[in-house]
Amino acid sequence: MKIRLLATLTTAALLLGACGGGGSKTPAGKDAAEGYDPAAPVTITWWTGQTTEAEKTAEDLAAQYTKAHPNVTIKTSTGASTTDDLLTKLSAGFTGGSYPDVSYAYGSWAGELATSGKTQDLAKWVADPSFGWNEIPAAARDTATYEGKVIGVPALVDNLALIYNKKLFDDAGLAYPTDQWSWDDFRAAAKKLTNPGRNVYGSAYSVSGSEDTTWHLWPMLWQRGGKILDGKKPAFNSDAGVAALELLRAMAVDDKSLYLDQTDEKYAPLFNDGHVGMMMSGPWALLEIKEAGLDYGVAQLPGYNGDHQTVSGPDLWVLFDHGDANRAGASRDFIKWLTSKEIDAKWNLAIGNLPLRSSEQGTPEFAEYVKEYPGGQKFFENLANAKQARPTLAGYEEMSRNVGDAISKVMQGAAKPKEALDEAAKKSAGALE
Repeated sequence: MKIRLLATLTTAALLLGACGGGGSKTPAGKDAAEGYDPAAPVTITWWTGQTTEAEKTAEDLAAQYTKAHPNVTIKTSTGASTTDDLLTKLSAGFTGGSYPDVSYAYGSWAGELATSGKTQDLAKWVADPSFGWNEIPAAARDTATYEGKVIGVPALVDNLALIYNKKLFDDAGLAYPTDQWSWDDFRAAAKKLTNPGRNVYGSAYSVSGSEDTTWHLWPMLWQRGGKILDGKKPAFNSDAGVAALELLRAMAVDDKSLYLDQTDEKYAPLFNDGHVGMMMSGPWALLEIKEAGLDYGVAQLPGYNGDHQTVSGPDLWVLFDHGDANRAGASRDFIKWLTSKEIDAKWNLAIGNLPLRSSEQGTPEFAEYVKEYPGGQKFFENLANAKQARPTLAGYEEMSRNVGDAISKVMQGAAKPKEALDEAAKKSAGALE
């Protein structure tokens, strides 16, 4: 669920994509392609949601695009002080009419943004064969879709797998994790890896109550046949959800084999420093692991009865409608260029992220990626295990906080799994109507 921006693009890549335009009006909510003049002068606003350093790169990238498309001006900014603040800023902008044409957004915001009435509907546009929509993983496409309406294009695709420290396994005399591991195997290994005298934990889990807490539970729920929702009603408090959370409770409370991170920010550095044996994380972690010089491996998530489903946390470029056909069209053309096979291969792959498109597997950049980041191939293959998507529903954010709080209480010994999940379901029901 993280993204960085690449500093350079080749001259040849700059020639890809179409021109934008700006001027004629189309009523909001209608097909934004109607009346689009790709040659008309147009200005669009792009909120990147990135760090200061990455924002500079975004400005350079926008300048390179507009150099090849001189009728298009792109006003680039972070949009907010942090990516987390973008949703609040967008919501305020909808009220005041100051929202952008394109914004970065976490996938978990998709439902709320879709129901704002301010997004473009890209369903017909992405269905054009020239876009290659089916090259993007299904879970990412589903995240961008709300009740048949496509509100954006994935900016990043990822998934959770099991990253492990080979030295700690060797020191404990344990065989490395395999793709056939069960959650019992995971628990047993975590217990043996834990060494309080050396401040070593078998694994780690966020108990901040954030989405980082919540989404790690979803694969364990799905593997047992459970569902997050039944229609618009909470269903995560089923027997499957209770059993999944009970395993985590047993590891945290009984075995004391999990480092419980109150902030989301500590467990990855502890893994990189050799104090955590296994980490359920994604490809975004590989760059810092590489920089730490850690000898590591990657396996798909442990499974239940042979089911090794994972969860993907796609982030999006959401495109907004201002009732101006040319602004809408220029935004689409820019994002089509940005997420094309040629550009993405020189962008996401160069910084350790997975490629957006399956067609990038044959590129020289992908070959360099898997060479530079051991485990990158495993994460790419693991996209096939991302068989379900987190709900695209306006109330997901509130439900996630409720579930995260429940997980946090249980793993710190303050509640039992069934009662905590039942309470979270009761609190969430109103938000999901």
